[in-house]
Amino acid sequence: MPQPKSLYFAVPGDLHALTGGYGYDRRIIAGLREGGMHVDILHLSGEFPFPAETTLAATAALFAALPDGAQVIVDGLAFGVLDDLAVKEARRLHLIALCHHPLALETGLDQTQAAALHLSEERALAAARSVIVTSASTSRLLLQEFSVPQEKILLAPPGVTVSPEALSPGQSPARIPVLLTVATLTRRKGHDVLLDALAQIRHLEWSARFVGGADFDPDWAAWLRAETHRLGLDERVHFVGNVADPAPEFARAHVFVLPSRYEGYGMAFAEALAFGLPVVGARTGAVPDLVTGDAGILVAPDDSAALADALARLLTDERLHSSLRQGARCVAQTLPTWQQSVDQIARLLEQSQARSA
Repeated sequence: MPQPKSLYFAVPGDLHALTGGYGYDRRIIAGLREGGMHVDILHLSGEFPFPAETTLAATAALFAALPDGAQVIVDGLAFGVLDDLAVKEARRLHLIALCHHPLALETGLDQTQAAALHLSEERALAAARSVIVTSASTSRLLLQEFSVPQEKILLAPPGVTVSPEALSPGQSPARIPVLLTVATLTRRKGHDVLLDALAQIRHLEWSARFVGGADFDPDWAAWLRAETHRLGLDERVHFVGNVADPAPEFARAHVFVLPSRYEGYGMAFAEALAFGLPVVGARTGAVPDLVTGDAGILVAPDDSAALADALARLLTDERLHSSLRQGARCVAQTLPTWQQSVDQIARLLEQSQARSA
């Protein structure tokens, strides 16, 4: 396969951070390198998506130093606010946006912030030669609300590895049912909704484990811990923090639950399915495309009562739990592999190099 003359991957913040987005970036970079491509990492500031003017200037200088004709994949956490840079460099560089989900859909933004992010991301995406998305839901959203032509969009979803051990009928979860959540402690992930739901089913036997880092929004993480104490759930809700390998957490769980207010894909959902776990979540973003009705229960976003009811059903109805567990196993077998997504991106780079030759 002909290789790009120059391939750069621009990532804001810490590439090794234990989040789904950074995990995706790492797997794609590793896969491209294993396929023989030379990939240089452009380390951008962790201030994105709210960079200072000095950071924007430094980023512009970094891109200006790249050779003419270089192919540059830019993570959407930065690309969505680099519209001026994208417009300026679009003729000289081959800019490829990687959109995990639009920045304007992050929870906690006011209307002015959301509108500004929508405008800047739409302008940046218009300057990109191609846009990589991680879900069909995000593809539809960019097409309908960000004016991105379908022919510019490449769908390359995260991959999963289905472990035979995880899907074996003999897998034994913990004696006390474990309700597992794997997500960074941010407002968009809906941990507050989950805490409210858990308080409503305190009469049932369960233990909850919140796996995910608190560094992205320390104030929110502190509030969640305080709310857990206020609800009297300290002994039952465990804040685990970041885990390099969450496989043991999935293996011991009874149910995976994550009521995100929006998901561009939801890698943790796919991992849960790969472990044959019934899923409880919110019907939003890409989640309904991933979690079918025979693999889990989806409720309206921010509906803690419906979430509590779904959890109670799975904790008390063994037949339902078994049925959804089997459904999760079936869905897991249909999920893409990392190699398939890497190959799709490699073909995009090859084709774009051929067109510009």
